[in-house]
Amino acid sequence: MAACARPDPSETTQGVFDPYESQNRGVHQFNRGLDRSLVRPVAKGYSAAIPDDIETIIGRFSTNLSLPSDIVNNVLQLNMRGAIHDTARLVVNTTVGLGGFFDPASEMGMPAGTNTDFGQTLHVWGAREGAYVELPLLGPSTERDTWGIAVDLFTNPLSYIVEAPESLIGTGAGVAAGLSKRDRFSETIDAILYESADSYAQSRSIFLQNRRFKLGGTSDNVYDDPYGTSEPSVTLEDPYAE
Repeated sequence: MAACARPDPSETTQGVFDPYESQNRGVHQFNRGLDRSLVRPVAKGYSAAIPDDIETIIGRFSTNLSLPSDIVNNVLQLNMRGAIHDTARLVVNTTVGLGGFFDPASEMGMPAGTNTDFGQTLHVWGAREGAYVELPLLGPSTERDTWGIAVDLFTNPLSYIVEAPESLIGTGAGVAAGLSKRDRFSETIDAILYESADSYAQSRSIFLQNRRFKLGGTSDNVYDDPYGTSEPSVTLEDPYAE
């Protein structure tokens, strides 16, 4: 697998393996242009038109729909405690919380969701990080995490239980939640994308620092991550989130 690629020391700078930098920068410019012309203005308009309480409810609903995938990945990682915690949250918020529109699980003192993915599962299995890549629409990633994204499309049991067009409700909720996050963290994201001397290098550094921190590869977290890859202490999330 490409995720197992061994970095060439000549292509590694300060822990960054980026042999596709030329292509990545082209994708980064595309993502910046899309954000400037579409994502950012739509996010501002969405947040201005939708009351804050409704935005919060939609975000909770989207998070609840992601829990089955988290449960599957926790089982694959042999993290049974995480799987049990996420299952408990899913049951409580789906029933008492009316499908996830409310969050009684947190009010009951249950741990927050693990927010894991198949990229993390590959890490647990020993797959290498591979090269850094920037994906159209989705933003920063690695070869390992790109494989993870592809697999995550098929690991959510809801995709096999809920048929179209009802299955599109979850996609719509995810897009709406992503627009809310884009507007909520607009100042920081804009500073990275439009005010830094090299927005590509800045976003690459932030992503890799925080992704490695989440996976336990570094001892400290020096950035606030706009791409949502760090532990709960990091408050910023992905401007390209689905």
